[in-house]
Amino acid sequence: MTFILRDRVKVYTNTSGLGAISLDQALEGYQSFSAVGNNNQTYYNISNNVDWETGIGTYNSSTNTLSRDTVISSSNSDALVNWSAGSKVVSIPFPALASPGSYIVTGK
Repeated sequence: MTFILRDRVKVYTNTSGLGAISLDQALEGYQSFSAVGNNNQTYYNISNNVDWETGIGTYNSSTNTLSRDTVISSSNSDALVNWSAGSKVVSIPFPALASPGSYIVTGK
């Protein structure tokens, strides 16, 4: 398992619940999570424009899913978001936590 970052990865999902994210088609002009490679980890961001979650996940090419291994931050007090039905967008962000000189603020 390798940690991979790729530019311009953004896809739709209709995932609900607390499990792995089922990945659908890429948005026009973007690439799919297959760019990460099977069993590799990457950052992810998922949002329905109300709730959001940023974390580290592992891509599985045989099921075209992304596990939600570690939540870095979220609209659910930095815990997994229990997604309701409906369309969401999943992307590979460059989170502030990964930026040189950044730090974690406790008591957000």
